[in-house]
Amino acid sequence: MEISFDLTVAWALLLAFAVYVYVVLDGFDLGIGILYPFFPDKEDRDLMMNTVAPVWDGNETWLVLGGGGLFAAFPLAYAIIMPATYPLIIAMLLGLVFRGVAFEFRWRASTAFSRWFWDWAFIGGSVVAALTQGMILGTLLQGIEVDGRAYGGGFFDWLTPFTLLCGVAVVTGYGLLGATWLNWRVEGDIQRRVRAFAKVLSFATAGFIGAVSLATPFLEQAYFDRWFEWPAILQVSPIPLLVIGLVLLLARTLYTERGDWLPFIITLSLFGLCFLGLGVSMWPYVIPTEVTLWDAASPYKSQLFMFVGAAVLVPIILGYTAYAYWVFRGKMQHGEGYH
Repeated sequence: MEISFDLTVAWALLLAFAVYVYVVLDGFDLGIGILYPFFPDKEDRDLMMNTVAPVWDGNETWLVLGGGGLFAAFPLAYAIIMPATYPLIIAMLLGLVFRGVAFEFRWRASTAFSRWFWDWAFIGGSVVAALTQGMILGTLLQGIEVDGRAYGGGFFDWLTPFTLLCGVAVVTGYGLLGATWLNWRVEGDIQRRVRAFAKVLSFATAGFIGAVSLATPFLEQAYFDRWFEWPAILQVSPIPLLVIGLVLLLARTLYTERGDWLPFIITLSLFGLCFLGLGVSMWPYVIPTEVTLWDAASPYKSQLFMFVGAAVLVPIILGYTAYAYWVFRGKMQHGEGYH
């Protein structure tokens, strides 16, 4: 029996996996920065930052894999998406740079002003990175104008109400990731305050998921047909139903205070369902509804050469990432840390 293996689809799945892992791992790092303004006490901020201090910088590996993989496996898509989102990409990278620098420099701050400056660099970098990531997603979903094999739109095509909605949705979702992560990793009074934020953010995130999900089908006829045409609706309806179920389960675990780790796992699953819904909407396009995966793909031999390397390296990256999280597991208290 002959088994068909489409390298283009395999690369699409690998890149989707890399982006998802980046979103959920760096998402709670950025979420801590988003929550920072609501915890003005220095000891609380030190504790929040120390929960991710040993692992945060390794999360950028997945962003590099996603961006580099797009360039290597789907060069046409890279050549079109980048000019369409240059301002957002630059702002995101600057935000990540400020966040990363602030992560280290705030521990060396010797004056109240310098500590204030680096705290707000950490907050601003986190918010800007999250906002721009959501807006990049919104730009891709709303459609990018293509002229031949190049970007054919204007400089500000990325700035629309829909992209802003996606940006705020991602900021809210990352805040929820950060709150549920902290609920797992801290205890005492700060845990009670973090859990209160998680309760609010769980419903806010659910509201934004609903708003983006309701707006998306009206962006392109292909989206509408995929979600509402009969009998396709029977195939995709489990996704929104599972989202509703997970939101209710998340609220229940937060209000009953059962299992500090469970809200975080449920939130990861919620993000996974959102990614699945995104894939349902976009398939088989990498730039809806202009460029398919196969239109944008690099030559077969190039994909094969890179995929062999990825098949070796990705499990190694997963292994050392999991080991790092395992080593630094457990609750943390004020005064504990790695700085």
